[in-house]
Amino acid sequence: MAEFPDERQLVVEVRSQLGQWTNSARREAYTELFEGDDPLLTAEELQSLDALDSAMERAGGDGIWGTDQYGIHTAGTGSSDASLGVVCVYHPQITDDSVLRGREGLDDETEERLNAALWTYSERVAELVGRELDAYVERKGR
Repeated sequence: MAEFPDERQLVVEVRSQLGQWTNSARREAYTELFEGDDPLLTAEELQSLDALDSAMERAGGDGIWGTDQYGIHTAGTGSSDASLGVVCVYHPQITDDSVLRGREGLDDETEERLNAALWTYSERVAELVGRELDAYVERKGR
């Protein structure tokens, strides 16, 4: 159990980096998934997401982009072999009561495509943040 405080300190350290890593990963994931040669969504679908984001923000909400949330987890039991990881703890999604639902004629199929794209985006962000985490832990020699 003597190693637990070191693990706890490492978690505190990486949590302080999480925001920066997340912002960078969001930009990279967005470019990769929505602006690349084979985007997940059509230009029209992406425009619908952006319109939904704006409408939600105007209504006093958080919108879609940037509302995904990530956390650091440890699978360890207090030993020095404990591994840290990143998990998406909140995947944004469009629901039946979303601002665009009905107003813009967002049908079930389109809603599902948008939600699937948001899920993929959030998971990709988690993966990219995880790479930063792994590199950080390796630099620390843990």
